[in-house]
Amino acid sequence: MQFSNSQIREMSEGEFFGKGNAQLPSAEMLMIDRITHIDDCGGLYQRGRLDADLKIDPQHWFFDCHFKGDPVMPGCLGLDALWQLLGVFLGSSGLPGKGRALGVGKVKFTGQIYPDADSIQYQLQIKRIFKKPMAMGIADGTVSLDGKVIYRADDLKVGLLS
Repeated sequence: MQFSNSQIREMSEGEFFGKGNAQLPSAEMLMIDRITHIDDCGGLYQRGRLDADLKIDPQHWFFDCHFKGDPVMPGCLGLDALWQLLGVFLGSSGLPGKGRALGVGKVKFTGQIYPDADSIQYQLQIKRIFKKPMAMGIADGTVSLDGKVIYRADDLKVGLLS
């Protein structure tokens, strides 16, 4: 399964997965352009995998303020993108509720994203999906630039709240 840029935009409007269910943020906080692969049985743990990307625009708002004279994408935005994608995975699985980041076990940054980058790639390896008492997903995720992993996040957690 894949999701185009127009479908990603629909997800940020709030009704793609049904009213009151998983939704992506809109405008400046949307850190995803398209989802190139999603399945519920592949990946490292055989519980699902998701691949996505974001085209870097030198005019993205964060480059002007982080840092003045030394523009770099804040690492927390890459981490947020991974949470956003885990919410999409849960929503595409048909689970109800509004997605919320619940935490992360361990994060490691080994590179930076500058305005001259072309695009970045995201990958989630789904570890567990809980359906009760609250829908929740746990995954490991990476952010890559030029084929090299530059952010790694283990045990990302997203829940779906009623």
